[in-house]
Amino acid sequence: MNDGTLVSIRDGAVSFRVRSAGRGPHVVYFHSFHEGSGWSPFLDRLAARYTVHAPLHPGVGGSAGLETLEDVFDLTLAYEELLDALGIGTVTLVGHFFGGMVAAELAAVFPERVARLVLVSPLGLWRDDAPSEDLLILPREDLPAVLFRDPASEAARRWAAGPASEEENLAAQIESIQRRAAMAKFVWPIPDKGIKKRLHRIEAPTLVLWGDADRANPVVYAEAWQQRIKGAALSLLPGGHMVLHETPDVAAAAVAEFVGR
Repeated sequence: MNDGTLVSIRDGAVSFRVRSAGRGPHVVYFHSFHEGSGWSPFLDRLAARYTVHAPLHPGVGGSAGLETLEDVFDLTLAYEELLDALGIGTVTLVGHFFGGMVAAELAAVFPERVARLVLVSPLGLWRDDAPSEDLLILPREDLPAVLFRDPASEAARRWAAGPASEEENLAAQIESIQRRAAMAKFVWPIPDKGIKKRLHRIEAPTLVLWGDADRANPVVYAEAWQQRIKGAALSLLPGGHMVLHETPDVAAAAVAEFVGR
């Protein structure tokens, strides 16, 4: 995986830092709130079979132009233009939580661009009786218990470990605030931006993945997504909300098996 290439659209008004690795058919991955680098061991596993591109959302990690994007629809258009800039035609999209919402919007608005769609605990639906946790504002010390099936696991400890130096730790905290604020523009305070009215437009074969102990985005939403996307398959994997980080081998194998069908 490289450090990322800056890819600009709209005459430079918006630019995406895109991290890429691997070879083979293209897969584009959209990250969520608490994936600092936008890359993970899960993507390393996928890159063994596919060319994986992981753009950082506008306002995150060197991607710019957030101020020019007004809403989710504008973000969706920008990502479709990014696919053109990358020279990618029809592609497999994978997205986690906020990234899952982005992937689903792309598949609904531009169905001809998406060959297969994998949504990992996607954000975007809402039930008053089962609200998703507001992961944007939870104190960092409270996050492991919400994000991970076992907050004492190696994956949770690795995720929670901060930089060694005080200067690096401060920089990491600032980056985290900026990252969450950038995505909050599109989903806060309630993430229901009407995607439920567009999911019927999705034509790509779709796999909905969920950690069976997801405390951030209740598992009751898994069936709702499956029911609203025609022909969608649903798979519950052992893990919490950060199932891609807790069981990267199992998750990557499930995605590869689905994409390779």
